[in-house]
Amino acid sequence: MVPCIRFLPSVPSRQHEVAPNDSSDSDTNGESFLGPQRSAGPRVLQDKGMLERPTREGLDRELQTFISMRDQTDQATEEWEKLNYDIHTLRYARREVRSRWKKILLQLGYQCEVDALLCVSSQSQFSHEEEHLTKAAELLEQLLDHTSLFPAETGHQSRYLCVMERLVSLDSAEEFVRLAQKKYPKKG
Repeated sequence: MVPCIRFLPSVPSRQHEVAPNDSSDSDTNGESFLGPQRSAGPRVLQDKGMLERPTREGLDRELQTFISMRDQTDQATEEWEKLNYDIHTLRYARREVRSRWKKILLQLGYQCEVDALLCVSSQSQFSHEEEHLTKAAELLEQLLDHTSLFPAETGHQSRYLCVMERLVSLDSAEEFVRLAQKKYPKKG
């Protein structure tokens, strides 16, 4: 029998902020679906919004916009059908990413904790340990660069920085990345 770890709701903690970078846009070293990338530090931490809310709020906002636009459109139109398709596609992509993470977590032995590890809400906070957040950002960046864990259409996945930080604190993050690279290698 596998022992279960129970995660208690996180206690509000101070939120980490990235010091503003005064360098010009000439510092960018490429683009990804996370936007322009700066050369200093993990690019996942470059987006301050990811540190402020480790939730699905950005994607929810996008989904909510599509739903709102669809609701204001006549159902008998091609525009409604396109919006409905976009909503379905976004939801499917999100489910696919969650399913991939879940498969790897199950492979790591987190049968009882998988849903708790993947649960990120507006109450979720990053830990007090700056090195955990930095390590999580670096490992998430490796996932973005070297795996197909996140399909291109999924966009901004800030919630998984929070999940990765949890894995860092459990000393399972590097093994997670190794399994992800093996199971979902970068295509191309």
